[in-house]
Amino acid sequence: MIDDIAQDADQRMDKSVESLRQDLHKIRTGRAHTSLLDQVTVSYYGTEVPLNQAASVAVGDARTLLVTPFEKSMVAPIEKAIMESNLGLTPNSAGQAIRIPLPPLTEERRRDLVKVVRSEGEQAKVAVRNIRRDANGDLKQLLKDKDITEDEEKQAEDHIQKLTDRHVKAIDEVLAAKEEELMSV
Repeated sequence: MIDDIAQDADQRMDKSVESLRQDLHKIRTGRAHTSLLDQVTVSYYGTEVPLNQAASVAVGDARTLLVTPFEKSMVAPIEKAIMESNLGLTPNSAGQAIRIPLPPLTEERRRDLVKVVRSEGEQAKVAVRNIRRDANGDLKQLLKDKDITEDEEKQAEDHIQKLTDRHVKAIDEVLAAKEEELMSV
């Protein structure tokens, strides 16, 4: 039972760290990468679909994304979807291809993005701590039901704390890498 609780907590903490990584991928640095457009949806014959299902997205160079619609009629709807996505990007169509130049980030904007990154990191840490609290609550319930001894509970709580510390450290490493990426010119 104790192993099940610890394993469940470990898996949930892993998911929190992975969720943070996914969220930070959406934060734009000065470099082009295709994941910037992952949350953009486009109206494709009356249905909202992710952009990557209506067009291929590639990196043209370090500061340009290249979007090539699968159908020529989709150029205008894709441009409109990118403009409305609140990413601060302005697409330029060149025939069947759409070029999206990424403007360089100002120092002030970089600092704002670092604040956003830190906020996301703090939310991930809170999620990990909540998982620890839930696991410790489960252990206390086992002790109350006399399914485990106090010594077993104490050892299990120590193990859960080590899991928490490991995941908080992983979150800090992800944040440090993203902050460094944002602040490099």
